[in-house]
Amino acid sequence: MELLFVALGGALLGLLAQAVLTHRQTNGVVLVPAIATAAAAVVWVILTWLGLSWDAGLIWWISLALSAATAAAAAVLIGRDRERHDRDRLTELSRGRVTPNRHA
Repeated sequence: MELLFVALGGALLGLLAQAVLTHRQTNGVVLVPAIATAAAAVVWVILTWLGLSWDAGLIWWISLALSAATAAAAAVLIGRDRERHDRDRLTELSRGRVTPNRHA
């Protein structure tokens, strides 16, 4: 049950990162929250395997902090990469060198 709660916390932190950080027009609405949710769940499971108890505050803080950091990094890095790719593709198309879209 606690895994569900930490995953929900990760999703909320991902939604916050999506709304607050830059590049939100290039990222999908669900991409950053999904990454944050997965990060929170994976960190939680790893920490429980390492012996941290679910009722200790430390496992919650670590899981949610790493989830927030992952969401922030994903929002910035993916958005920056997509903007660069879009800019390069627009330049390529405006010069008349049309090639098949490799990402479709």
